[in-house]
Amino acid sequence: MAELTALESLIEMGFPRGRAEKALALTGNQGIEAAMDWLMEHEDDPDADEPLAAPLGHTLGREPTSSEQGPESSAGEGKPILSEEERQEQTKRMLELVAQKQREREEREEREALERERQRRRQGQELSAARQRLQEDEMRRAAEERRREKAEELAARQRVREKIERDKAERAKKYGGNVGSQPSPTTEPGPVPSSPSQEPPTKREYDQCRIQVRLPDGTSLTQTFRAREQLAAVRLYVELHRGEEPGGDQDPVQLLSGFPRRAFSEADMERPLQELGLVPSAVLIVAKKCPS
Repeated sequence: MAELTALESLIEMGFPRGRAEKALALTGNQGIEAAMDWLMEHEDDPDADEPLAAPLGHTLGREPTSSEQGPESSAGEGKPILSEEERQEQTKRMLELVAQKQREREEREEREALERERQRRRQGQELSAARQRLQEDEMRRAAEERRREKAEELAARQRVREKIERDKAERAKKYGGNVGSQPSPTTEPGPVPSSPSQEPPTKREYDQCRIQVRLPDGTSLTQTFRAREQLAAVRLYVELHRGEEPGGDQDPVQLLSGFPRRAFSEADMERPLQELGLVPSAVLIVAKKCPS
């Protein structure tokens, strides 16, 4: 019995004839191992079973030459006769080779799958780390913005307090010792005539004056001032303690006497409390000052 050709060996191993012929043709008839490698690599190709186009010699109606037929055309020439046992042994070796190729392919695919999984996990970890860094940066920027706004707010409040204290100190220094006199920017200080509604001052001298201020919301403030302090000190105290109103900036306030009814002017703000008849105690009403 003659030795099996490569085509016969592939068919014996279970490959379809058309696919085996195609593998041998595409590998240049370089042997069964090359054909088996091609078959394993293209096992899942959708066109693996499609036949190849007919050679040029057949298309033109001529037989291919010995050089075109390749080594398989002379495979049976001059080859020894194999026994049935040798043929079975050869088939067994071929099957072992196919199994080995299959194992190698499975191992390769498993390694590729593991590598893809490692890459997927690595990309997921990198993405998670980047997202966490972004969140931390946003939280840090928000905290810095809050600290900056708080520092600016505290600095603004401090500047307001300092300005109020400076104004108060300047007024106290300028007018604190001039009892019963009103300064004028162009004339010498002189006595200011009392308004018709002003009560006559008491003959007793008082050092302090207790002022109760009623706010527009119904609440009241009570504070003791020096009798020689100006009415502007009372207005400053009210502006500092009346609380913040919704809507932004505070409007200036106007002070009114309870009885007899009287609205104090800006000129009255520079006059001492005892000169305005507010000593030893008085009740004032706060009304919002209409813009001029």
